[in-house]
Amino acid sequence: MNHIQHNQIVNFIWGIADDVLRDVYTRGKYRDIILPFTVLRRLDALLEPSKDKVIEMHEQLNKLKIENQSPQLRKVSGYVFYNTSKYTFKKLLNDPANIRQNLENYLDGFSSDVQDIISKFKLRNQLDTLEEGNITFPLIEKFCSSQINLSPVAVKDKDGNIVHEGLSNLGMGYVFEELIRKFNEENNEEAGEHFTPREIIKLMTHLIFEPVKNKIKEGTYLIYDPACGSGGMLTEAEHFALEINPKATYHLYGQEVNPETFAICKADMLIKEEDPEKIAFGSTLSNDGFPKLKFDFMLSNPPYGKTWKVDQDSIVDSKTKEILDSRFSVGVPRVSDGQLLFLMNMVSKMKVDSEIGSRIASVHNGSSLFTGEAGGGESEIRKYIIENDLLEAIIQLPNDMFYNTGIATYIWVLSNKKEERRKGKVQLIDASSIYSKMRKGLGSKSNELTETHIQQIADAFKDFQQNEISRNFENDDFAYWSITVERPLRLAWQLTEEKLSAIEDTDYYLPVLKALQKQFGTAVQNDFNQLLSALDTQLKKLSLKWKPKEKKTFLDALSWRDEEAQPVIKKQDKDEVIYEADPELRDYESVPVKQNVQEYFEKEVWPFVPDAWIDHSKTVKGYEVSFTKIFYRYQPLRSVATITEEIMQLERETEGLLNDIIA
Repeated sequence: MNHIQHNQIVNFIWGIADDVLRDVYTRGKYRDIILPFTVLRRLDALLEPSKDKVIEMHEQLNKLKIENQSPQLRKVSGYVFYNTSKYTFKKLLNDPANIRQNLENYLDGFSSDVQDIISKFKLRNQLDTLEEGNITFPLIEKFCSSQINLSPVAVKDKDGNIVHEGLSNLGMGYVFEELIRKFNEENNEEAGEHFTPREIIKLMTHLIFEPVKNKIKEGTYLIYDPACGSGGMLTEAEHFALEINPKATYHLYGQEVNPETFAICKADMLIKEEDPEKIAFGSTLSNDGFPKLKFDFMLSNPPYGKTWKVDQDSIVDSKTKEILDSRFSVGVPRVSDGQLLFLMNMVSKMKVDSEIGSRIASVHNGSSLFTGEAGGGESEIRKYIIENDLLEAIIQLPNDMFYNTGIATYIWVLSNKKEERRKGKVQLIDASSIYSKMRKGLGSKSNELTETHIQQIADAFKDFQQNEISRNFENDDFAYWSITVERPLRLAWQLTEEKLSAIEDTDYYLPVLKALQKQFGTAVQNDFNQLLSALDTQLKKLSLKWKPKEKKTFLDALSWRDEEAQPVIKKQDKDEVIYEADPELRDYESVPVKQNVQEYFEKEVWPFVPDAWIDHSKTVKGYEVSFTKIFYRYQPLRSVATITEEIMQLERETEGLLNDIIA
């Protein structure tokens, strides 16, 4: 599809909103009309050539009292959908006085799959408003304009010259996504609600298909997107796969939670004669649309930085915190960001019994790389993926690549059938500087990838390059031990009535205090171990049986932290003394797995805190990927001479400016 045709169609449809809807709908509501009518007009254009034959067949089947007419009507229409009303968009214009009634009749005539699309758009809820605003006729008239062609068949003049090229399914997908992008931008949609630019999708298709292109036979392959939006990734993936092997059969599966984009995606599948039941509606996280299927290729740009709280009860038991869904048994991320759940959903659907296994390309922001402590959900997910040798590569994309956000993004590439040279390894590619500036930005998108850029990145991946932008690591290079560094609790103490008065029921504790004062006096002491031993002795002498809570209350009132005091002993035998740890001094260190923990501790910790020790019972293995550290490029500081010259130049440029302003 050429850009001129694309822009003409988008601009014309966008203009309909201002021309027709302005005084009836607020700008935020334009999409509620424009998007469903764009879908309907596309379907209408496809069905126009076979309309009369469908009606004729429908009447014949009615006479024969055949209830299930779908197989015959689909065959006649040439698509997996049809419309049995006598109307088309153009025929609705023949009876302006009854256009509301006839439009309803037209909508009712669609087959069940299209009815689902109409329902998800909630289009029938808008008919009263259209009628009251007296804009039903001009709206339909605009969509029937000869200035645009939403049909796949080219429009020619009387001499046979093409006036408007036909609009392919791929081209229609571009139109839908551009309209939605513009509406999102108009409504200030949040950053997570964005569509993936086609050049990024193309790069993803290169990453998952090219390494196995020689292994794709004439069989059947399943392609899946768990957050499919309007279906752009599925469409582009199929397009690329067919170029690799046009004799193979590809089935597209997807799931989408937004009713509007689900409707557009389903319409796109209908037009491509794909089974519309392969596009599931609802949340992938809480209601998996394809729980029993495994897929060959999976692509996705799941929402990131977006809460999954609405799905939480289906995934985690609120009382026991037990994970209920086996897809996420490894662990769950914090509830404020569910992007890694989508990745684990795809991992759960990888094939193990085929030659190529399964390949995944998924877009994420930086938090998936490093957020979460060792033992936490995010780290455990990374641990599972890397230790099971599923991660082939992570590619950092340039900033400002998406329409509604300029943040750094990364493509994760996973495979459960790695080629030999990749086994036990992960490739990191820094493609952040590989881009071209756009002549005119689109929202936050000011950078783009050309075909050359896409091929450059794909080649770096495919060739397993080792250079300035591509580096290969062993799996363990991303693993670390999170060690807990403890220091002893040191308490000073003093046996005075003043300190004891800070607690309730002072009189209850006073006899014990008096007995201890006879032994130690009232001076400040720095060995808390003496007080602990003496307290038990005095309680026994006084025949008192204090509860542990009462002991703690008494001791806490009389003691305080003091770094000069003796460490408090927790346990002691002839071979070892174990000290009580001070939680306020507790610290954590991350030690690379390939480094000896004790050596690290003795070198990096002991010189500064010689009384510290490692609590090995709390040591946890974690995983993180730090692109910033790995691809850090030192930028030398400017010299004093250079800075001085710049200051002098600024002074020369502003000389006399103050006088001019005052004058």
